[in-house]
Amino acid sequence: MADFLLTRPPPEVIGLLLGFCVVGVLATLNQQLGALGGYSAVYERVSRRTPTLGWKAWFLLGILLGSLGFRLLAGGNTVGEGYGWLTRELADWAVGPLLVVGGAMIGYGAKRAGGCTAANGICGTALGSAASFVATGTFLSVAIGVTFLIGAVIA
Repeated sequence: MADFLLTRPPPEVIGLLLGFCVVGVLATLNQQLGALGGYSAVYERVSRRTPTLGWKAWFLLGILLGSLGFRLLAGGNTVGEGYGWLTRELADWAVGPLLVVGGAMIGYGAKRAGGCTAANGICGTALGSAASFVATGTFLSVAIGVTFLIGAVIA
């Protein structure tokens, strides 16, 4: 087992690496980085709207294979209580497929909505989009408000 995979890097490191990826893709391909673009590319290929898979589809595949590789390299107890009820109530073998199905459902919803929170928060704000700043502020405000509401109801 690779012990270094059992702890997360500091948020500053993850943020810096993600920032380099966003800027690198923008600088080299003049496109935005995001999983929804990969979902859209796969959907368009499956529905025969495009003849080939573009780089965004391969990016999505890299996310999925990277997470699977992490799980296999880290071994044993990497899931733990990481998904709350899901990991407490279901067998380990069922969690992965449910997460993939859930991710596909989120991708479908984000595609139908015309965008996702991550693209607005990461790429849109990095590009200085006023609409992305408003959208990200709205997402965060609602999330904080719901968190306080749930805390008040449960307590």
